[in-house]
Amino acid sequence: MKKNFKTEIKFTRTYKEYINHHPAIREAHCLKAEFPDYFQPIQQNDLYAGRLKHGLVGFSPDEWGSTAFGYYILKPELQNILNDETTDEKTKKEIEEIISFWETENTSAKIRRSYPPEMAKYLPSDDWMNQSGIAFPLYRLTGGNINFKKLMQLGLPGLRKEILSKLATAKENNLDEKFYEGSLIALNVINDIIDYYIRDAETQKELADAENILRLNNIIDTLKLIKDSRPKTLREGIQLFWLYANAADVRNYGRMDVYLGDLLANDLDCRIITEVEALKMLQSLWQLMADKHTVVHNRVIIGGKGRANENNADRFAILAMEASRTVLEIEPQLSLRIYEGMNPDVFDKALEVIGEGRTFPIIYNDDVNLNSVVKAFGFTEKEAEQYVPYGCGEYILEHQSFGTPSGVINLLKALEVTLHNGIDPVTKKQMGLALGTFESFKTFDDLWNGYKKQIEHYVRIMADHEALEYNVAGEVAPYLLMSMLYDDCLEKGKGIFSGGIRYLGGTLETYGNTNTADSLLVIKKLIYVDKSVSKEELLKAIDNNFIGFEKLKKKIADVPKYGNDIDEADDMLLKVHNHVCNYVRDQKDRVGLHSYMIVNINNSANTLMGRSTSASADGRLAFTSMNNGNTPTSGNDKNGITSLLNSIVKPATDIHAGAVQNIKFSSQMFTEHKDELKALLKTYFENGGAQAMITVVNRGDLENAMNEPEKYKHVFVRVGGFSARFVELAKDIQLDILNRTLY
Repeated sequence: MKKNFKTEIKFTRTYKEYINHHPAIREAHCLKAEFPDYFQPIQQNDLYAGRLKHGLVGFSPDEWGSTAFGYYILKPELQNILNDETTDEKTKKEIEEIISFWETENTSAKIRRSYPPEMAKYLPSDDWMNQSGIAFPLYRLTGGNINFKKLMQLGLPGLRKEILSKLATAKENNLDEKFYEGSLIALNVINDIIDYYIRDAETQKELADAENILRLNNIIDTLKLIKDSRPKTLREGIQLFWLYANAADVRNYGRMDVYLGDLLANDLDCRIITEVEALKMLQSLWQLMADKHTVVHNRVIIGGKGRANENNADRFAILAMEASRTVLEIEPQLSLRIYEGMNPDVFDKALEVIGEGRTFPIIYNDDVNLNSVVKAFGFTEKEAEQYVPYGCGEYILEHQSFGTPSGVINLLKALEVTLHNGIDPVTKKQMGLALGTFESFKTFDDLWNGYKKQIEHYVRIMADHEALEYNVAGEVAPYLLMSMLYDDCLEKGKGIFSGGIRYLGGTLETYGNTNTADSLLVIKKLIYVDKSVSKEELLKAIDNNFIGFEKLKKKIADVPKYGNDIDEADDMLLKVHNHVCNYVRDQKDRVGLHSYMIVNINNSANTLMGRSTSASADGRLAFTSMNNGNTPTSGNDKNGITSLLNSIVKPATDIHAGAVQNIKFSSQMFTEHKDELKALLKTYFENGGAQAMITVVNRGDLENAMNEPEKYKHVFVRVGGFSARFVELAKDIQLDILNRTLY
């Protein structure tokens, strides 16, 4: 339990001191108050400095807890300490003062207070994972991908020089001088962090053996070099990248093969380091990333079109995949962009690593995605070459656009509530629009239109929330360390969310898409077409979780389901998909964003939201997992892998901002049937497959792991938009993955 709150107290005192100052000046001094305090000492075997453990009060663009970002407070953690009988009175008084101040001053609270009445009525304020609902707000500005290439080219001195130049002419150009002044203070915080680590390494040397003295000396020398000049070696590049990313709290790292590939190639060609030494450097960085435990972040992108020095980048890409093969962790989320004409050695290496059960790299198909990004976002082809997936798989342009997913919507819950005249059958409370009872929907089109109204009602609210979040966030702070490495912000003298960014967009996470489509088809066929089941019977079966309705459940099972290349089922999925994608996308102009789109990325939330969703017409039992991403409900794909992939490529990829396809293969596919596997994947990508997340396990491994978890800590799985050790997942999430078809 945390006992020392010196930094939290100092941070709070600093904020109070600068509360009425320019937002850039306030933020810069708050950064100075929390850093380097929240950075942790160098650990044994670390080749780089930079371990960050955020405090219970602080500043960050990304989320800490479910409702904490910007100027944040982790109130539940503080409350637990306050309620602990072992906490002394002095500490309790300090905590009470911290909570009292930040209760209303934290950024999330300011957003909540800005809600208009309808938004406040329909959007729950508590943790969305623990309550029933159709749509929930998320408080975060996640997914920043800054210009690390520029950082490598300029280094800290070059970046400081650019800011000083802008400051010198700010007044005559009618730009905000305080923005640049704050940026300089923030940049100096990086130097404070460097100085802290130099002192830390020098202190550790006093008790170190010869081998560790050499390691620590390398860290000290590297830190001194990056403080005074731009990086000239791979070691310097990695160290600068890592410290800056942590200080800015940027958790996705963009096209690493582009900004580190040239440094690697030069080091190897000039014999500054060997391949073995280069791998050790990446392995240490990979371990540092894994130890952050971000779960859904730590994206590293390799491959793809639009790389200036493709050969150098490919050398780095292959080394990165070897690091993912040899560092047995679930992060970083290495992601490979593939395309026709690429170096075949890169793809072969990817299959080797995936085949060993690493779940990485995740594969993205440029030959589909580039055109989709152009059409979905309205970017030029040249701009689209710089797309990167981040987090669970949302697309943005590296250091040019932003698209935080600040809301989730449960499509299946919307259908459930529509069937019950707006009442949530779980809580018995009014949740959605009262559009009539199930009996009142005389035709399937009546039901479909009612479902659409329910979805559209919540989509409008979520789009308004997205825009509101950006507006409040931009008023509160310029997010200096991100902004100075985002295109246009320094030119305009504005923070990223204060008018500085080139393309400001948003995304809405959708869940239960496949279950909703399958449920609608069951209702259409059994009730409106065949008329073999009454509305009363189906609703009663659903409300009773199918207990006593075994014959009806058999009828439901016989209705075609998405994922089997059956047009009737797949067409219903397209109906659901096209409606939600297009309606969400149409909100952008109304709320003043460059883009607003869905992401069908499903992390474990398909299971978490399933816990508050009752039984559904597709035969799914109450409070169990919904389908994951763009894939069928677990086990419903019964016609083989070719049929599954044929279904997956049918939903349009140019009307959303990302979707995931999870596929589970046996290890035999990568050993005994490798040629067939390559042909299968080649055909899938040629037919329009945009992405593939592949889990490779031996038959029986997952069942055995549930029974003897201590023996199966090595088994990695794709959950959705992230990977995990299978044995560390909740049981219902394990069951969802276990029930997915193994090919």
